[in-house]
Amino acid sequence: MRLVVGISGATGAIYGIRVLEVLHMLGVEIHLVLTDAGKRTIQLETDYDLKTIENLATEVHNIKNIGASIASGSFKVDGMIIAPCSIKSLSAIAHSYNENLLIRSADVTLKERRKLVLVVRETPLHLGHLQLMTMVASMGGVILPPVPAFYNHPKTMGDIIDQTVGKIMDQFGLEHDLFHRWQGADDLGNNKKNC
Repeated sequence: MRLVVGISGATGAIYGIRVLEVLHMLGVEIHLVLTDAGKRTIQLETDYDLKTIENLATEVHNIKNIGASIASGSFKVDGMIIAPCSIKSLSAIAHSYNENLLIRSADVTLKERRKLVLVVRETPLHLGHLQLMTMVASMGGVILPPVPAFYNHPKTMGDIIDQTVGKIMDQFGLEHDLFHRWQGADDLGNNKKNC
């Protein structure tokens, strides 16, 4: 499998980093695009070194290189993930405003009818944000905000992050054990699977 992964400047850089870690472990070919704001957010929010993150990818593309392989629909990929996805990036995608390689690659993903998963990270949401999400969804994009589930009794921040990352993996049919899947509830309302 070959996927494009973008990390934009919204808070929640750890989601993109964890996506890269999991895809790398699964042997997926990863084409990475980082915005300048995304790089800055990684520095502000995590202890990760940028080079360590880039080393998880098969290829790292310069955000300004609109001539990169992933800028063309003839370069076959199985889809694209932007985690986190800022409202600025969401807006550019919704309006096909291809100002950089991240947005161009997302636009190509949509036009080629490939799966585009956006981990939109903003709250609260005003009507404009919701309309942008609707626009992208109507073009075939998947809006997957990092909303935690608690039926699996998360114990750590990592558990909460992995639940969202697992949902992203599910979008591409990638097998994982990042969270306990719902097995139904017993008469007392407890999850049948002991977490």
